[in-house]
Amino acid sequence: MTGYGRAQKILNGRDILVEIRSVNHRYYEYSSRVPRTYSYIDEKLKALLKTSVSRGKVEVSVTINNIEAKESEISINKAVAEGYINALRSVSDELGLKDDLVLSKLIKLPEIFVVQKSPDNQEQIWADVAEVADDALSKFVEMRSTEGEKLKSDIIMKADLILSMVAQVEEISPQTVENYRHRLYQKLSEILENKDIDEQRILTESAVFAEKIAVDEETVRLRSHISQLKDMFDSDEPIGRKLDFIVQEMNREVNTIGSKAQDLSITKIVVDMKAEIEKIREQIQNIE
Repeated sequence: MTGYGRAQKILNGRDILVEIRSVNHRYYEYSSRVPRTYSYIDEKLKALLKTSVSRGKVEVSVTINNIEAKESEISINKAVAEGYINALRSVSDELGLKDDLVLSKLIKLPEIFVVQKSPDNQEQIWADVAEVADDALSKFVEMRSTEGEKLKSDIIMKADLILSMVAQVEEISPQTVENYRHRLYQKLSEILENKDIDEQRILTESAVFAEKIAVDEETVRLRSHISQLKDMFDSDEPIGRKLDFIVQEMNREVNTIGSKAQDLSITKIVVDMKAEIEKIREQIQNIE
């Protein structure tokens, strides 16, 4: 499912911003934009999100700006400075030049300053980022939950519509056998020119036909699958893959009903049921 969460805090002299967004995807796919200096937090972020997200293409963006924390330490390379001074004064004495060395001139000489990046307290930085990421993740999950409720409602509505179609099939199916018996009787009457007709033969043929087109087992299983689909939405566990399986089974039963159908009305209902099942199949790809 789509989702978005954003959080920003200033912790230990750092302004930390975390944004989490996702788009629909059948599986879990993680990507991130983390400052290279803090690349060591990437795997930790990935693990953190995996605790709450199992499906979707998720992207995390982290921005860290140092406000008070020292990024670098600057010191004087005394040995290099002393070397410059001694060399310049030696030349000054030899050439009879005026010794006008001052600090402002000395600092312009190369390699006088040593710049060292202050070592990161990686545990502290991760703890701060994790705190902000938790807030962003909570907002992200809340948004996805809201969307999930809407999706659940829509899927259940479609499932109920399929149930109503199943009821129509169950109502029409017995009438199909009666229509067949009536057509068979008329056909035999025409062939035999109103001579005695073997009623038992008609009953036997009708029974064979009824057995051939019977869809009672399929409609019972289809009702059971729909009931299971609804019950799954009450689970606290990820249900996406289970829903995939149930929808496949629903489609299988409807296909069987269609292959047995000897009535145009049932064929039309089967087409409508398959259309609704396909809509559900597309929607559940977004459910964890």
